[in-house]
Amino acid sequence: MPRKSDQPSWVKEFRKAVKASTPKGWLVMPGRKESMRVQVWKNQKVIGDVTIPYAWKESDWPDALLRIRSAAKAYEESNQKIEIRTCFNIAHTVSSETEINWEESIKAYREFKKDRVKDSTWRSKYDPVLTKVIKAFKNKSKAPLNGPSLCKLVLNQWKEGTTQRRHMRLALYGLLRFLVQEKKFESIWLPPSVTDKDLVTTKKRIGYPLTDAQILRLLDSFPIDDVGNKWRFAFQCMAVYGLRPEDLRHIHTRNGGQEIWSNYEKSKGGKKGEKTEPRRLYPLLVHDVDGPISWHLKEQLYVCEQEGRSLIPPLGKEGEASASCKTYLSRRKVWDAIKKEIAKEKQELTPYSFRHRYAYYGHNRPKADGTYRAPKQVADAMGHTLDTHLLSYSRFQTKDLASAFDETSLLVKAAA
Repeated sequence: MPRKSDQPSWVKEFRKAVKASTPKGWLVMPGRKESMRVQVWKNQKVIGDVTIPYAWKESDWPDALLRIRSAAKAYEESNQKIEIRTCFNIAHTVSSETEINWEESIKAYREFKKDRVKDSTWRSKYDPVLTKVIKAFKNKSKAPLNGPSLCKLVLNQWKEGTTQRRHMRLALYGLLRFLVQEKKFESIWLPPSVTDKDLVTTKKRIGYPLTDAQILRLLDSFPIDDVGNKWRFAFQCMAVYGLRPEDLRHIHTRNGGQEIWSNYEKSKGGKKGEKTEPRRLYPLLVHDVDGPISWHLKEQLYVCEQEGRSLIPPLGKEGEASASCKTYLSRRKVWDAIKKEIAKEKQELTPYSFRHRYAYYGHNRPKADGTYRAPKQVADAMGHTLDTHLLSYSRFQTKDLASAFDETSLLVKAAA
């Protein structure tokens, strides 16, 4: 046998992989006529010595490793009661001849979910983690052997306790349950149980609410042309009506231009398949030194609807409105200046800062009569539930919402 220092690099890599993926005492070595041999030691005694059907050469060791790892797993799961040779006979089911086609499996899962998951949601909340599943099996020598090890490997890049990791975990666990329950994969591919580490941290980052003065500074910097005017209208609507960027695609007027609505349906994140309902929008006007400003947004929208024109700027594909808004804002020097201002307060400026402004003023700016809006009123106006931690996500309509917001002409000042 050659000295250790003279061994080919693939032998060192092979033995390192065996050591990393099997219990202590599993060794691999060349057998007779360049075959491959596995010895298992326990308490300084050989308890298994098996020649496996692979040649002692570089091209065979990745497939051999799969067989060895599977045999070791069968041995451990039997509480070390099954003979080593029997474990290798069991392990043949995961050899390269019966390798799982993960790309086809994920395609089948996408087909299964096509009526419940939009393409944009699939791209943002499924593709990132399922792409890593395929990548995890490119290197056969390091490929996971079961569901828990696969989950540990591919979820590693997302920080525990974050919403993003939760989305990735749900997508991955859903895939594995589908494959076991619908495609009859072995139960070893079921995901692990959810633990406290998987829970999203209750302390969430509070988004920065733009002040009215900052909004006016920003809007004044937009160019006076067709594109600039459309973006100005979009951000005015986001500030005055508390819109999500994606809402912009779905705003329209009703009742002869007397009301403005959003038909955007967003997943509630609670009960499976439930989404928010279309909602009427209620304004909280931006103020300057002289008081509330009316940009006549509802009237502008109604006129353009009658003329068949659009006031909304290009927002990209469905689900990409926030990114489009961010791209446009990033080109504005005033936006960059405001971002630096609030960075000193350890806060982050995003397109949602217009919506955060609405929430902030909704709770903190008194109505004309000096009273404040009920939290439930603000929640209803923004299209979400008051307490997302409750199991019941039924949405209750608050009565007399219009009187709680700036619907009365007494508060309206014509724009200069």
